[in-house]
Amino acid sequence: MKAIVCKAWGPPDSLVVEELPDLLAGPGQVVLDVKAAAVNFPDVLIIQGKYQFKPALPFTPGSEVAGVVRAVGEGVAGWRVGDRGIAFSAQGGFAQQLAVPAQALMPMPAGMDFDTAAAITLTYGTSHHAVVDRAMLKAGETMLVLGAAGGVGLAAIEIGKALGARVIAAASSEEKLAVCRAHGADATINYSTKDLREAIKAATGGKGPDVIYDPVGGVYAEPAFRAIGWRGRYLVVGFANGEIPKLPLNLTLLKGAALIGVFWGEYAKREPQANLAAMRQLMGWLAEGKIKPHISARYALADTARALNDMAARKVTGKVVILPG
Repeated sequence: MKAIVCKAWGPPDSLVVEELPDLLAGPGQVVLDVKAAAVNFPDVLIIQGKYQFKPALPFTPGSEVAGVVRAVGEGVAGWRVGDRGIAFSAQGGFAQQLAVPAQALMPMPAGMDFDTAAAITLTYGTSHHAVVDRAMLKAGETMLVLGAAGGVGLAAIEIGKALGARVIAAASSEEKLAVCRAHGADATINYSTKDLREAIKAATGGKGPDVIYDPVGGVYAEPAFRAIGWRGRYLVVGFANGEIPKLPLNLTLLKGAALIGVFWGEYAKREPQANLAAMRQLMGWLAEGKIKPHISARYALADTARALNDMAARKVTGKVVILPG
């Protein structure tokens, strides 16, 4: 099989395509023929050694895949060769085959395509955990989403609308904001041309949002937090800007506001039953048409470095996927 291999920490262009032996299913494992693998911003950080964990070198990056079962290991029940499944793995996704524990595999709903299946786990799982579980967003409340045209941002918009909230999307271009409106945003802010704090005040009638969803960090965090509403909840989702902001803690006191950390990977590991229930709700919303992953580009396996470079350069809207076949 062919696979992308990271041999040393570095930029996407340092990755190589290698021919590796076909995978065997060990006890409790299932091997998939990977049909689609989604690209996420953490992939850019992991290959540079800048993420929360560092895999042992060499390794194959990629965590979200959808594919067809090619082999089932000893002790595995409920899976057969030819079944279609969705998997989330710490690594190994940017390859033609992936071996995962059977409990890390979820059946693909009938009628779902592989691109959509690969694009739903991390981004929608993260945003559901953030918006539903951590912020407890309610119908009638207002949520501001920063970096709203990215994968987790669009997922947050759709989830907010599914819950009956008003959603304000903030992004860096009019093209990105158009995508946000297409996915349900009620109002938009271009923070490359407007003063973010003043624009938030204007969009909320001076009240401020009840929830702020921030996967960006950097220079946008403080002006956004200064505009938050009374008893607001500020979701710390990630730092796509590359800079971890430092907020004056007196702001939390003045607004009676809460800073809330969001780490979906750890949540999924520590609270698997709650995560499974969340995924079931997401699949129900998908069937009802309330959510729909936005796939903006598809790349061949050999073009994985270009996909990661586009992600790093913030050229991506929604999700992009690798097609290893």
